[in-house]
Amino acid sequence: MKLYSDQSGRAPSPRRVRIFVAEKALELDVIDMELHTENRTEAFRKKNPLGNLPVLELDDGLCIAESMAICRYLEELSPEPPLFGSTPLEKAVIEMWNRRSELAFYLPIEYAGGFLGEKVAEGARKRVARMLTLFDAELATRQFIAAAHFSVADITTKVAIDFGVRFNDINVPDELSNFKRWNAEMNERPSMAA
Repeated sequence: MKLYSDQSGRAPSPRRVRIFVAEKALELDVIDMELHTENRTEAFRKKNPLGNLPVLELDDGLCIAESMAICRYLEELSPEPPLFGSTPLEKAVIEMWNRRSELAFYLPIEYAGGFLGEKVAEGARKRVARMLTLFDAELATRQFIAAAHFSVADITTKVAIDFGVRFNDINVPDELSNFKRWNAEMNERPSMAA
């Protein structure tokens, strides 16, 4: 299998998959592409008509796009460790927190960059601040975002906050000590360098 990813390592969606792959200790051929150029060619659009990264190309040439679709496929092939959960309840709770992180944190962090205008960016920053407070409260009673172990919800949240801090001037207030503890622990995981 081949994983088409971004050459810079900065794009959050490809990074989610690289972290997931590292946590699973899977070996894939990674094809690093220059973001917004190589993935926009007609040749690449045959793999993904939207021209987005990441894309997982199977040995038979079939291509799977979208980071969570790729991660779910890899989870089915290699269920250990169970990053989407192992019991019905655990799977549901991890899905709930992953969706919250994607829709109420990851997307607003992208919008906070201002590419849709300052009014949208201001509203997005408020949503990010609310989610940081919620994550901090939840992390007061557990080590990880969604379960008793590391999960895909931790990956989504970590990729989002790293992107926000690095590129969109998102700051984590000092009083959010539980979130800061979680973030520091995530930084210690070898997979985060993927």
